[in-house]
Amino acid sequence: MSALSNSRFLKMNGLGNEITVLDLRGSSHRVTPVEARAIAADPRSRFDQLMVLHDPVTPGTDAYMRIYNTDGSESGACGNGTRCVAWAMMSDPAMSRPLSEGLVLETRAGLLPVERVSDLVFTVDMGPPRLAWNEIPLRDPYPDTRSIAVDSKLPEAPELQGPSAVSMGNPHAIFWVEDALAYDLAAIGPVLERDPVFPERANISFAQVTSPEHILLRVWERGAGATRACGSAACATVVAAARKGLTGRRAVVSLPGGDLVIEWRESDGHVLMTGPTELEHEGTLSPALFAGAA
Repeated sequence: MSALSNSRFLKMNGLGNEITVLDLRGSSHRVTPVEARAIAADPRSRFDQLMVLHDPVTPGTDAYMRIYNTDGSESGACGNGTRCVAWAMMSDPAMSRPLSEGLVLETRAGLLPVERVSDLVFTVDMGPPRLAWNEIPLRDPYPDTRSIAVDSKLPEAPELQGPSAVSMGNPHAIFWVEDALAYDLAAIGPVLERDPVFPERANISFAQVTSPEHILLRVWERGAGATRACGSAACATVVAAARKGLTGRRAVVSLPGGDLVIEWRESDGHVLMTGPTELEHEGTLSPALFAGAA
């Protein structure tokens, strides 16, 4: 029997980005890719990202957080999921250590301080963006990642060239378009995600700048597909837009699921993301999910 059998989970969302929160603090078990795919396959616990809490590693932090995509791969960042975890740790009575105002979560990409703005709204300090080609990472040594070349040529969208590249703990490519709604993400997202220039694949964004304070965004997420919202993509897009002079360092990013407020703070270069969370339901993982996951 899997160590995850009968484990309690929270099904949440951040702007429609489907999040499942699993608390494994006090356990040494680490979710395998097969187990993650099994949890994603259950309609009760399906997710765009699975946020798994482990005991803290670094002193002064509240939990170590691993992030899984629907295909079982791991990600270094998920802004919408981090806000959901913050709500769970601060508000859910079944969590072992309820908190009130703020906390610090650790991921493989670094530390993420979170502050409560209101009952369901949180601000996550996503840290500084990574802009060097080898930090994103890219295959080729670009001196300026505000515009890079992609190898994939798409007959249905030949104008999609020269994206900006940014890492927010995970790699992002942002294509600047006149109409973000004009593209079939399911058709072109998988091709661009796996373009050879991205050795670790990439999240693909289609960004339409409507004013210096507003961006319309649609995202194809690496390992998850088309999503109603992607917090790290919103952060990467505002950073890239500010670097190109398309917006200022603070903008509202409108995704299919709703709006995020993103600020690339000038004082220390950190990116702050503010947005809502929602609890949908809770449940337990059926042992039957893991029958083939040994």
